Amino acid sequence: MRYYPVSLDIMGKACLVVGGGAVGTRKVETLVRCGAHVTVVSKAFTDELKAMAQDAPITLEERAYDASDMDGKFLVIVATDDQAFNTRVSRDAEATCKLCNVADYPSACNFILPSIVQRGDMTLSISTSGKSPAFAKWMRRRLETEFGDEYGEFLELMGLVRKKLLAEAHEPEAHKPLFEALIAGGLLEMVKAGDKKGADAFLTEVLGEGYTCDTLGFSL
Repeated sequence: MRYYPVSLDIMGKACLVVGGGAVGTRKVETLVRCGAHVTVVSKAFTDELKAMAQDAPITLEERAYDASDMDGKFLVIVATDDQAFNTRVSRDAEATCKLCNVADYPSACNFILPSIVQRGDMTLSISTSGKSPAFAKWMRRRLETEFGDEYGEFLELMGLVRKKLLAEAHEPEAHKPLFEALIAGGLLEMVKAGDKKGADAFLTEVLGEGYTCDTLGFSL
C-alpha cells in the first residue's frame, strides 16, 4: 500500500487553491466546509466561486500564480488544465514542504483525495490509490444510496450519549457494552423512523433514568 490513510484537521488553517475553474471551485467548497481559510489564485473565477466568496472565508486573487503564494499555507491544491504549469506548482510546494494535491495527476501529488460520502459527522471515503477514479466515484454513488441521512443523525445521538456518560464520571471502558447494545438493539432504525417514543424507552432501558432524546438535547 503506497498511501497512508489520514483525516486532516484544517479548521482555521490557511490553504491555497491555484485555479478558479469548475474543478477548483469544487475543491474550495470542500475546504471551506471543513473550516479552512482559502486563498484562490487564478486569472479567472467561476460565478459560483465569486458568490461563495461573499459569505465564506475565501480570498480571490485575480492574477498569475507566484511561488510566494505558498508562504504561510498549510495545504495546496492545484486545479488548472495546464499540466506543465501544475507540475511546476507541485514542485514549488515540494520545495517548501507543503501538502500538495494536483487534480487528476497522482504522480505530482504527495497526497490524493478520496471520493467521499458525508452524513453529518460520518465520513465514508473510497480510494483506489489513483488507479481508477471512475470506480471510486461508482462506489461513492452506491454508498450514497445505502447510507442515508439517518446515519448522521444517529452519530449525533451517540455523541451526545458519550458526552453525558463522560460528564457523569463513568469509566470509559464501561462504555463499550453500552454502545454495542445501542447499536445492536435497533436505535438506528428508530432514528430513521422518527420513533421518539421508542428511542426514549430504549435509551432509558440501556442507560438508565435521565437518558432520553430531550435530556440529551437531541431532536427527533
